Amino acid sequence: MPFRLYFGEDDLLRCRFAVSALWETQEAVRTLHRPERHGYHVPWLRRIHAAAAGLDLAPLRLLMPRRGHNPDWLGPPPIGPAATFEEEIAAVRAADPQAALDDTARALADTPGALDSPRGRALLADPVRMIEELADLLEAAWRALVEPDWPRLRALLEADVAFHSRRLAEVGLGGLLPELDRRFAWSAGTLTVDARSSHERELRGQGLVLMPSVFSWPDVVSGFDPPWQPTLVYPARGIGGLWAEPGGHAPDALVRLLGRGRAAVLGALDEPAGTSALAHRLGLAPSSVSGHLSALRGAGLLTSRRYGHQVLYERTPLGMALASGGI
Repeated sequence: MPFRLYFGEDDLLRCRFAVSALWETQEAVRTLHRPERHGYHVPWLRRIHAAAAGLDLAPLRLLMPRRGHNPDWLGPPPIGPAATFEEEIAAVRAADPQAALDDTARALADTPGALDSPRGRALLADPVRMIEELADLLEAAWRALVEPDWPRLRALLEADVAFHSRRLAEVGLGGLLPELDRRFAWSAGTLTVDARSSHERELRGQGLVLMPSVFSWPDVVSGFDPPWQPTLVYPARGIGGLWAEPGGHAPDALVRLLGRGRAAVLGALDEPAGTSALAHRLGLAPSSVSGHLSALRGAGLLTSRRYGHQVLYERTPLGMALASGGI
């Protein structure tokens, strides 16, 4: 069934990318209980099993119907390109109680039996307390499930944004959107999403937030209802290697040319990445990786750009050729 968004001229000027720690926390909770999402995340699931068992996530899961409405107040669109979890959860805690009550009742109605369940009735009985309790539970889920791996997750998400920002400059919005996911189609100012529900919306100058996600895979998510800014969530590039441990050895010829450490760093940059992510991936000290990155960039093998909290590095054409053995 199609989901259609209609763009005007002003909307084309108000499209932006974002990364959200709050969103990844909610999707991590969903992923725990959806086997179809486990494929790439088995190492993570094994590692956080004990921590997840110590959380009572039932109130959150009650508001996460497989089909239907999810409460927008509990996970509003990102407030900026590099907002912290603390900034995002503060916005959740500041939700208007009446609006949150109506939003929550709508979500409970889409979960069979939830509206009349004891937990459902308890949530609706006191919206101020509901906001506090669910925000506390989201924060506990963040601390236990996502925060320990956030540098790695953020590096992947920001690398996706860096890559697709460059593609946007090269092919424009109409060319980029179908590249983000095979379920997106663009024609004459209309974005059509092959989704589970049918919905149409004119953006009316609000533009669109494009947000890569790790834990949403393999789904694409279209939201939010007015007055929230429309947001399109798609699986981030490179998820297949997200939980990979330090890889094999660099080719001997590259080691002889650059040294083992620099060869390993150059070989690991299949996707743009920052210092901390590379250090974790390679099992090296961040200070050592930083030195190798500076040397490789000075030799013309890497370029760098700042995005959000960190500097992302990627290979130049010469660096690609060396890493692949083409020279």
